Amino acid sequence: MNNRVNYPVAAALRYLQGYPPDTLAQVEKLLQEDRVADWLLRKYPQGHAVRTDRALFDYVQALKAEHLRSAEPLAKVAFDNKLQVVQHALGTHTTIARVQGNKLKAKREIRVASLFKHTPEDFLKMIAVHELAHLKERAHDKAFYKLCNYMEPRYHQLEFELRVYLTHLEASGARLWESAPLPTQ
Repeated sequence: MNNRVNYPVAAALRYLQGYPPDTLAQVEKLLQEDRVADWLLRKYPQGHAVRTDRALFDYVQALKAEHLRSAEPLAKVAFDNKLQVVQHALGTHTTIARVQGNKLKAKREIRVASLFKHTPEDFLKMIAVHELAHLKERAHDKAFYKLCNYMEPRYHQLEFELRVYLTHLEASGARLWESAPLPTQ
């Protein structure tokens, strides 16, 4: 490709803070050679078919039923246009408490950034697993990540690859799977 992307390295690698310097150097080289998109599209040639809030609710419920049957029920799961990746929010989990008579009722909700309507299913699953893990573990601690790995054994690799995609997206502005063919079912 001849249309190379010029970007401030420190800003573009902000999604990858905390990774070892040799890993950052490899990602930086891919970015400078404009090869991140090709690498990601080779690994993940198509996006998923989960496009509506209802489909997302069913998708997350299936994961919950498989891995967290005893966790609190979810009242809502939805894509959210207001979640900004810039604020490092890929998804959110909330508990909404309401007083009904003399009882306090709590409802659990998961919201996923709309960006994930157009990504590979593995990225969507990683986000869903992350938010589901918060049903049992509130903090991002050892127990939380152990639960994430239980639900998705490739969790850490997928998180890294998603962060590389976010870095690519920030550097180039090019979304990769918006026009990709949907999987056949």
